[in-house]
Amino acid sequence: MLLLGPHMPPRYATAIIVLSELFGASLWFSVNAVANALHAAWGLTTVQLGYLTSIVQLGFIVGSLLFALTGLADRFSASRIFAACAILGALTNAAFVLSAGNLTTALALRFITGLTLAGIYPIGMKLVVSWAPEKAGAALGWLVGMLTLGTGLPHFVRGIHAAPTWQGVLYIASILAATAAVLVWWLGDGPHHGGGRRLQWGGVLQVYRVPAFRSAAFGYFGHMWELYAFWAIAPLLIGRLNVGASGSTVSLAAFGVFIAGSLGCIAGGMLSHRWGSGKVAITALAGSALMCLIYPWSTRLPYDAVLILLIGWGLFVVADSPQFSALAAKACPPERIGSALALMNSIGFAITIASIELVTLLWRGVGAYVAWLLLPGPLLALVAMRRMWRLTPNHESRNDGRSA
Repeated sequence: MLLLGPHMPPRYATAIIVLSELFGASLWFSVNAVANALHAAWGLTTVQLGYLTSIVQLGFIVGSLLFALTGLADRFSASRIFAACAILGALTNAAFVLSAGNLTTALALRFITGLTLAGIYPIGMKLVVSWAPEKAGAALGWLVGMLTLGTGLPHFVRGIHAAPTWQGVLYIASILAATAAVLVWWLGDGPHHGGGRRLQWGGVLQVYRVPAFRSAAFGYFGHMWELYAFWAIAPLLIGRLNVGASGSTVSLAAFGVFIAGSLGCIAGGMLSHRWGSGKVAITALAGSALMCLIYPWSTRLPYDAVLILLIGWGLFVVADSPQFSALAAKACPPERIGSALALMNSIGFAITIASIELVTLLWRGVGAYVAWLLLPGPLLALVAMRRMWRLTPNHESRNDGRSA
């Protein structure tokens, strides 16, 4: 019988957390998975669908800033924050169905869903580090891998016709998020959670004085310019390659991109023990930059070949994400981890709004060449991370201000 609380074996606790992240993240792109149905039912344009994606990002940013700048992320129990946010997110995601084509109401509900995701993603990272701080790279690899898979899960639900209607896809995502809340509430916090702190506005900004944290953070910011914009247009890229394909075919192909990203995160976490998180992140960034560069020239190839390239892009584009978080967590004191990661996420997701709006606005005009608009992100991230290449796992130690 498994022991509850801080006495549970870390590997079991980590498994519960990453499964909960998988379920909770299904809220993120639930609306994108039914974009074609919304276009038919509500008459939404590509630009309006882009607004529905960006407003989730904006909600996430506001929520992350609130958690970070007030210190709430480190003041209260991470498991309780996660569970409460997952329940609220499940409710607002389900309520989206009732907005009945009213774009203002739909945007408000997606904004609140984004707020709740701030208590699922960065708080989930703090939670998993509280159980296995010595294996942060691998544990966060699994966590972000499940976040990636969960983000694409609604595409899978729709692709296999698990729900007969687009409303059913959203309801399934809400049920999964509510299940995540129950699992994490039952689990509780890890033994390395850290003591509660009084609310302190702006104290987290001190971590940016640490060179190692700055390097990880700025690498992450460049990575985020590309990541969510790529995820947002992946179904559009696939649909353009296979004109006339059914919605389920496009959804399943898009889910393949997310599966590849999940596997990339997990593999990167495993490699981080041998290479170090810095080298894993730099390798993924280089691969992602290459995909951005060559994709527009590849579209004349057969459909299957281009789809394989997109899946490869999906693998590289997110494999570095958990390693940025691992490096940042190692560079700041335990009592600041939740706030520091929340602030880093908030800035990163603010960047995604600009890139998502740019690519959805220019999509019809530039087509496949939209990939070049994403290229500056991984290139600038490589510049920020360049000094990390020479570090070994042993040198990526906590609070090592010389590591950048």
